[in-house]
Amino acid sequence: MTALIEATHLRKTFGTTVAVEDLSLHVEEGEIYGLVASDGAGKTTTIRLLVGALKSDGGEATICGYSLARQTEQARARLGYLSQRFSLYEDLTVLENIRFFAELRGLSQQEWYPRCMDILEFVGLAGFKDRRAGQLSGGMKQKLGLASALVTRPRVLLLDEPTTGVDPVTRQDFWQLLIRLVSLSPHPSSIGGREGGEGVSVILTTPYMDEASRCQRVGFMRMGKLIAEGSPSELRLSLNGRIIEVRGQSPITLRTLVGKLAGVEDVRAFGDKLHLRVEAGKANAVLAAVRKSFPDHGEAHVEARTVLPTLEDVFISLTEQGG
Repeated sequence: MTALIEATHLRKTFGTTVAVEDLSLHVEEGEIYGLVASDGAGKTTTIRLLVGALKSDGGEATICGYSLARQTEQARARLGYLSQRFSLYEDLTVLENIRFFAELRGLSQQEWYPRCMDILEFVGLAGFKDRRAGQLSGGMKQKLGLASALVTRPRVLLLDEPTTGVDPVTRQDFWQLLIRLVSLSPHPSSIGGREGGEGVSVILTTPYMDEASRCQRVGFMRMGKLIAEGSPSELRLSLNGRIIEVRGQSPITLRTLVGKLAGVEDVRAFGDKLHLRVEAGKANAVLAAVRKSFPDHGEAHVEARTVLPTLEDVFISLTEQGG
C-alpha cells in the first residue's frame, strides 16, 4: 500500500507550552485513522500542522510524497480539510459555497458543477442546493463542509472532530459517508478518488471511543505525544483478561468497596456498571473476592464477570501510566 501521509518527529510549541512532541504518523491509501485524546492533548494542533495552517518547530510531514515545508502548494492541492467549527459562508447557498471553494482552487464551471451535483447527491444535500448555509441544521452544515472538501477530489481528508455537537443519527449518517467514500476511492469517481483510480486516506480526530472503534487504526495522544497506536482489536488485547464488570444495587458504595480489594488497579463507572481493571493474572482472585465480600455489606444482588476491554478502558489505562 501507498503511504499518503507521513509525519516524522513533529514538534510544535506555543511559548513555553509544548502542544505536539516527537509525533510520527504513517497513514496508507484507503485507511481511516483515528486520533484520540482528551481536550488540550494536541489533536487539533496536529491536524493544523498536517494541513499546513501551522509551521512546525521540528520534524517533517509529507502529503502524497510532497513536503509541506518545501512543496507547500503541491501538498495542499492534495488535501481536503474540515475544521471543528463551521467555517463556510452562512449568507451563501449550499451551491454557492461549494462553487466558491472550487473556483478558489482554479476549477472551471465545466469541472466543478457536475462534480458538485454528484457530491451533493452523495452527502444527501441535492435537495437543499439553493438553501442558505445559515439555515441548515448542524448535521447538514457538517455535510456541506465535507462536500466542499471533496469538490477538488483530494487524496487526503483531514477532519477535526467532524461529528461533535450533532445528533446520533447524523453521526451515523456521517460515518456511513466516510466508509462509502473510502470504499469507493480505488475507483475513478467524481466523488472519491481522482482520475486513474487513486485512493483516499482519512485522518480524523474524535473524543468518541465508538467512533475510534470504526477506524482501521487508532492513535492515542497524551500531552502532545502519541502513546499507543494500532488497530482497535490490537489495542484492546493489551488489557485482555484484566477487566471485570460489576453490577449492584448501590454502585457508589460498590465503587468504594471494590477499589480496596487486592489486585484492583482502577475502578470506573460505565453507566450503571463498574469496570475494574485488575493486575495481570489476578482476575479470578478478584472475582472470588467480589463474590465473597459483598453479602456482608448488604449487597444481595452483586454480579461480577470478566468482560472484553473497551477502547475507553485501554485509553484510561494508558493515560494513567503516563504513556
